[in-house]
Amino acid sequence: MNKNQKKYQYNWIFICVLIVIELLNEIGEAIFSSVHLFSYTSIFVLLCPLTVFFSTLKVMKKTTKELMENKQKLKNIFDTFDTAIWSHDLITDTLLITPGIEKLYGYSLDDFYHDQSLWEKVIFPEDLPVIAERKRKIALGETVTSEYRIIRPDGEVRWILDRGFPTFDQKGKFVDFNSVLFDITDRKESEERYRSLVEMSPDIIAVTSGGVIDYINETGSKLVGAKNPDEIIGRAVLDFVPPEIFNMFKVKENVLDRNDKKIRHEFQVKRIDGQTIDVEMTATTILIEGRLAKQIVGRDISERKKAEKTIQTMAFYDTLTGLPNRNKFKKHLNKVLNRNGTKCLAVMFLDLDRFKIINDTKGHTVGDLILQKVANRLENSVQQEGLVSRQGGDEFIIVLEELKKERVIEIAKRILEDFSIPFHINGQEFFVTPSIGISLYPSDGQDEEMLIKHADTAMYKAKELGNNYQFYSTAFNGNSDRKMEIENRLRKAFEQEKLELYYQPQIELKTGKVVGIEALIRWHDSKFGFVSPSEFIPLAEETGLIVPLGKWIIRKACEQMSAWQKAGLQAVLIAVNISVRQFQDDHLIDYISEILDQVGLEGRFLELEITESIMQNIEQSTIILNQLKEIGVLLSVDDFGTGYSSLSYLKHLPIDKIKIDKSFVDDILYHSNQGMMVKTIIDMGNNLQFTVIAEGIETEEQVQFLRDNHCEVGQGYFYSKPVPAKEMAEYIRKKSGVSLG
Repeated sequence: MNKNQKKYQYNWIFICVLIVIELLNEIGEAIFSSVHLFSYTSIFVLLCPLTVFFSTLKVMKKTTKELMENKQKLKNIFDTFDTAIWSHDLITDTLLITPGIEKLYGYSLDDFYHDQSLWEKVIFPEDLPVIAERKRKIALGETVTSEYRIIRPDGEVRWILDRGFPTFDQKGKFVDFNSVLFDITDRKESEERYRSLVEMSPDIIAVTSGGVIDYINETGSKLVGAKNPDEIIGRAVLDFVPPEIFNMFKVKENVLDRNDKKIRHEFQVKRIDGQTIDVEMTATTILIEGRLAKQIVGRDISERKKAEKTIQTMAFYDTLTGLPNRNKFKKHLNKVLNRNGTKCLAVMFLDLDRFKIINDTKGHTVGDLILQKVANRLENSVQQEGLVSRQGGDEFIIVLEELKKERVIEIAKRILEDFSIPFHINGQEFFVTPSIGISLYPSDGQDEEMLIKHADTAMYKAKELGNNYQFYSTAFNGNSDRKMEIENRLRKAFEQEKLELYYQPQIELKTGKVVGIEALIRWHDSKFGFVSPSEFIPLAEETGLIVPLGKWIIRKACEQMSAWQKAGLQAVLIAVNISVRQFQDDHLIDYISEILDQVGLEGRFLELEITESIMQNIEQSTIILNQLKEIGVLLSVDDFGTGYSSLSYLKHLPIDKIKIDKSFVDDILYHSNQGMMVKTIIDMGNNLQFTVIAEGIETEEQVQFLRDNHCEVGQGYFYSKPVPAKEMAEYIRKKSGVSLG
């Protein structure tokens, strides 16, 4: 008799027992109903043992019924899940397998009863070592949980979780084995997909808990100099992360739990070899196996940080002399002026006499060497009493803090004395003397712009008088009167619509195609003639006139572009400058949206050029910029690199383009510089996926340099100076071959 037959025999015996119990129960009830035939004594004698007997039968019947019901419930549960139970009594060699194994393996119950080793024969060949290890542990009496793959009859591969429980008697003999099997294919495939994404990710992905690294992917381990993740897993987070960063994440953990927010931070990670790298990481709290942990996603930003530092350095320091440049100087001067307790200071504006002659006759190489020696000599003359900066060309500015006029004169004379000694270059002597203009705070001005302007005015007077240094005097010019008159006449010109927009094309450098047009405000006054925007725009900002003036510029530019498009002009954008004062106007968004609707111009054809200074209020600026993007307007950062720039903020703003300031484009022509700043800005812009525009292009050499370094768009006098609308229409007609009606 085989095991299958034994199983069926046991089932028949169980049924027969139930039948016998049922018959005895019926007999008992018949006897009980006839008890009136006996005497009371006989009834009592007979009733006692029979009552006990029949009560026992009823309990057995009820228990058997409940057992059958529970068995059916258990069967239903097992049938619901992809689960099977394998039970093998090794003493009687009795095997019991639940029907769920058919669903798991795709074979019938009979197949397993006929071939008890079938479960092992269908194991995926690569997983046989798992089975060997499983058998070894079971032989030692251990409970074993194994994961392996099987091959079903139809060729499908499924994952099985097999938890085995061996039983040994008191003599240590293996007497019984039970195993519960689950289909975990969906879970394993999901894990594999996740694991592939994590392991192949170029980003750092890690999990930490209790200050320990529980997991890190291959990218993360290599980042810190490990050969593989096993070298890192289990180590303390503080081995790699600075304590202040670790504590910051720890303090904010409760906030994360409540609000489900992420923490993003940039910091330096310490590698195994002791070196540090810059990383940007985002942490969020997650649950793993019922406990809180942190999931970390990050990336190496060392190259970006180096580039950002390079840009910051080049934006604030002169690449030729190493001195602070005009941006750094203005920032420093404003800081001093805004500092409480500043009582007096002096600004010196220096221009080198006869330098242009030397530079033109001996070449830029000699000229650059002289400028470097001039910078060193000025620093030696001023020493610790002031800050020396180079403004560009042969112009230098010095600020002297908390010095009386007598001491300022002593320093000016010392500079002149030091420059009486010739410069020796390539065996030749060169005499270069400075003309120095000096303005004093607070008598000659209370802000950096006025102090520099008055020092500049005094310098020209010193050059004119041949006095070498000269203090500013109001008698030098009627600047204050002119400023007041310019302001008044500007208001009238605006009211009488005597201002005009000029247009300058933006050219795709590779093709020469016009891709945009910048609108620029121009003013020709009947008394002062052509007034430079650099003179009247600051006045407009100072007086608040810039807000209505800016709205007028936007309207006129949009109307002109709409008219050009209707007349057949190729679809290009119109760019308009927006000042910080305009940007703070609460009605700016509504006004622009209204103008676009009125003139019938799509938002994508309007580009607003903003300055980096808007990032001084990054939260408010982000809201406004996103609102502008919602109406389709393009955004560019004008004069990039000359103002308040922070790439860590800029990369999160909805910016489309950055414009390289003309001063940096000019540097392309200096052999000592070789356009390093321009190249760096282009590389950074491309990496951040911004379109890069170079403005102020004047030579073919600059165009070629910009092309070679993958700058996309340029504008400047090389292509066209700003011209009235009619001339710009003619320019585009020639470029595109389209006739404008």
